[in-house]
Amino acid sequence: MRVGVLGAVGRMGRATCEAVLAAPDLELAAVVGRARGVGRPLRDLVPDAPGGLQVGESLADLIAAEAEVVVDFSRPEATAAAVEALLSEGVHLVSGTTGLPGEVMDDLANLAGKADHGNAVWAPNFALGAVLAMHFAAVAGRFYPAAEVIELHHQGKTDAPSGTALRTARAIAAAQERGGPVGRGGPGDRRGGPPGDRASIPVAGRESVAGVRGGEVDGVRVHSVRLPGLVAHQEVIFGGQGEVLTLRHDSLDRSSFMPGVLLAVREVGTRPGLTVGLEPLLGLA
Repeated sequence: MRVGVLGAVGRMGRATCEAVLAAPDLELAAVVGRARGVGRPLRDLVPDAPGGLQVGESLADLIAAEAEVVVDFSRPEATAAAVEALLSEGVHLVSGTTGLPGEVMDDLANLAGKADHGNAVWAPNFALGAVLAMHFAAVAGRFYPAAEVIELHHQGKTDAPSGTALRTARAIAAAQERGGPVGRGGPGDRRGGPPGDRASIPVAGRESVAGVRGGEVDGVRVHSVRLPGLVAHQEVIFGGQGEVLTLRHDSLDRSSFMPGVLLAVREVGTRPGLTVGLEPLLGLA
């Protein structure tokens, strides 16, 4: 399968190139990057790259190379252009770009899988452990009256909170709406969980420092940390009567995302339309 990479100059793009080159069933056909990398031999950035492969400057380079699937780790504006240009040419798209405006997600849903169009997989996180942690958080959300999400990333990440944190918080909120079987209200009651339901949780007092309690996503508090030395980490803390439950996942290296990326590359052609998240590919949804 011929694979192209959009955003190849970035850290995730370089990791994707390395993973594709190491896969015996995949061929790295073309790469496109930001202006500072255009025209450079890819081998300058990825030592195992073929000598004749250079960093291109436009989506047309990916199409001309007859890429069957393009992996996108770029910026929202580049992803928006790729959705229109690549899908309409029958090229499948696997994207991990977060911070996408709602209209770009709408375009993905409307264009992917149409006649003669490519399919798309978009996921906020391709680490298998992170996907499992989100799944576990949605399960726990049914049974605990309160939760907070703390996400930690490298200082270069441009969006906050992360797409993973947004997806996790919304999944917890939806689970709390459904409620759990052990709460006073039973299934379907927002107060599901142990006695001491959401209605009895005290509202946080006045902030002496603005923003110290984080932001709120569908009623779930979310905190973002940006520091050098971090890669991608998330902790979800659930509070109940006399106990807390903590779910944590740590990506220590960008190679942790590659099994999920390659899974999506191999699966996208068989999944018509837009697939959101890795959960369907893992049998979790």
